[in-house]
Amino acid sequence: MIRDFFIFNLVFSSLLCLTQRGNVMMSDSTSSGVGLLSGICLIVGTMIGSGIFISPKSVLLYSGAVGPCLLIWTACGVLSTLGALCYAELGTMITKSGGEYPYFMEAFGSIVAYLYSWTTIMVLKPSSFAIITLSFAEYASTPFYPGCSPPLIVTKCLAAAAILIITSINCLSVKLASYVQNFFTAAKLIIILVIVGAGIVLLAQGKTENFSNAFDGTATSFGAIGLAFYNGLWAYDGWNQLNFITEELKDPFRDLPLAIVIGIPLVTVCYVLVNVAYFTVMTTTELLLSPAVAVTFGDRVLYPASWIVPLFVVFSTFGSANGSCFTAGRLVYASGREGHMVKILSYINVKRYTPAPALIFNGVLAIFYIIPADINTLINYFSFAQWFFYGLAALALIVMRFTRKDLDRPVKIPVVLAGIMVLVSCYLVLAPIIDQPELEYLYCTIFIFSGLILYYPFVYRKVNWGRKIMRPITMHLQLLMDVAPPEKTE
Repeated sequence: MIRDFFIFNLVFSSLLCLTQRGNVMMSDSTSSGVGLLSGICLIVGTMIGSGIFISPKSVLLYSGAVGPCLLIWTACGVLSTLGALCYAELGTMITKSGGEYPYFMEAFGSIVAYLYSWTTIMVLKPSSFAIITLSFAEYASTPFYPGCSPPLIVTKCLAAAAILIITSINCLSVKLASYVQNFFTAAKLIIILVIVGAGIVLLAQGKTENFSNAFDGTATSFGAIGLAFYNGLWAYDGWNQLNFITEELKDPFRDLPLAIVIGIPLVTVCYVLVNVAYFTVMTTTELLLSPAVAVTFGDRVLYPASWIVPLFVVFSTFGSANGSCFTAGRLVYASGREGHMVKILSYINVKRYTPAPALIFNGVLAIFYIIPADINTLINYFSFAQWFFYGLAALALIVMRFTRKDLDRPVKIPVVLAGIMVLVSCYLVLAPIIDQPELEYLYCTIFIFSGLILYYPFVYRKVNWGRKIMRPITMHLQLLMDVAPPEKTE
């Protein structure tokens, strides 16, 4: 699967890098669409997906007991906050959309930024989008197939439909996408409040037996604790989403750090309290055996209204998919703007001021990724790359403290926090590879660096025949999608 994927992407992506470097900025019309509330909803709504409702048992499995499990959920929230604070400094220092991409451009140069965009645009973002929509489709279709699993063709078609709907929403309007995100974030917070409220009532009734001797059976293996953290931090993934749309924040210097300080601790509190609620109803053995923990909780506590849990899981996954699409399109746009993807991807719709080509490209790739049956294997093997880039972003912050002292830093964190983030990221990258070394990790690494094969002729040398091929294609796509280059501000 990995080898076939590697060959497919080399062929498919050769068409994407035939471009000329263009340094343009998004129109001011798009930079005023996202306020503080929408920013918080984007962070919270993207972080809280299906994981906390379906399968929080991985942290318990590797931690070994209730006490360390709750401590690890809390510690993961603290680590996510530290990482997000690093991104707050980077985002207010370099106010460009595209997440880590502009930070790598500034700190390490074009090649590192290109390899990041190559990996993230071609694999991490669209495959994540596909996985979330597949989860949405499975839970949305299950009620129509009582007693059995929905047919695979049904879930894949429903996931493809969800991708089309979400992509269309984001192409139509930044505000509409923000309203959708706000609504579904509110919906998932409602079900969390229901679960937490039920847990508090049960605790008040004396359901505390699972918390006695909470540290008995705690895992002592350094590797097991590391895997518990790895799974917990995976559930927190999404804390950097606001940095992908920095240019579209109304007041990035105020809203970016505030949204981070409010949003991530809110998610941390939700995760810990939801796990406490689970343990009031289920023993550790029952929780580990449950295929969907929140559904089991609902069947035991909320009956006959237990149907609301799978309904709100559907809401949660749809909102998370919308947030993923919203931010992924901005990375594709930023990469196209810098000449690392085809020029058409840096264009915006002349009427709606959305990066429609970039959003459509991400959606098309996501639909391709729902076709294979083992997409989860693909994203698992590439997940180490995500933490490599997180660590590299923290390192970029440290590097620019020395190389770019002239840059204004409205938010300035102690550099030791960035150092901690670098060390944690190194551990999370190396731990799964050392613990279970597999050849697929080598294939993924080869794919990441294979981007250099396209970088040299089409980005560095800017070969003339490539530009001649792309010129008529760009013109026809521009007319078809009614898009134009953004305003130049230089």
